Amino acid sequence: MKWLWVCCLLLSSLSVSAQALRVGFGTHKPPYIFENEARGLEHDIVMAAAQRGGLAPVAYYAPMERLNLMLSKGLIDVIATTNERSGGNIFYSNVYIRYQNVAVALRSRNLDIQRISDLGRYSVNAFQRARFLLGSEYQAMAETNPRYREEAFQIARNRMLYSGRVDVVVTDMRILRYFNREVYTQVDVTQPLTLYPIFAATGYKLGCRQQADCQRFNLGLETIRSNGEYVAIERRYAVH
Repeated sequence: MKWLWVCCLLLSSLSVSAQALRVGFGTHKPPYIFENEARGLEHDIVMAAAQRGGLAPVAYYAPMERLNLMLSKGLIDVIATTNERSGGNIFYSNVYIRYQNVAVALRSRNLDIQRISDLGRYSVNAFQRARFLLGSEYQAMAETNPRYREEAFQIARNRMLYSGRVDVVVTDMRILRYFNREVYTQVDVTQPLTLYPIFAATGYKLGCRQQADCQRFNLGLETIRSNGEYVAIERRYAVH
């Protein structure tokens, strides 16, 4: 009975002390972020970990460049899908998710891409802040390639790829496959693709204005990993 009383007291204390946390997520990119449904693999992990850490998260959605500006101005408290490569005088949580980005082209283009620097020969479209998040070799390519562009809205990459308006897109394949469902009436998504696995998996963290927010998030993340909640969230989106 004593331990039950202690647990109830701790839970009550955690609930009372729950601190509002304004979380910046990027724009619609299923299965990681379903913007208009307040859910997604990444969304659910972040929200669950924050809650288990005694925080009361509220989601904000915007393009990544805008979110970084909002964070610098104090309009949000933390930003998702980032890491130290993105820069800024902020604190970072532990890695809570990994994306596996690839370079993708229509097979009919017959491109020769063996390494990241080879992308410099082609027109490339990637997600916002990829030039920072994907490492120094990628950043060097992006800064010297006049045909390199970053686009806030993920669905645009599918349209550009299948319509032939760009040689290569850089994306996570789960996102590309999902958006094929939404653009198949606009472009021919049955065209064969070639995948170039030139990137290591990218570990993403929360970027926090206050170190305490990262620390509480880390505690919550450890909790959902140990109690099975993290795996349950992964299973929820396994079909996507």
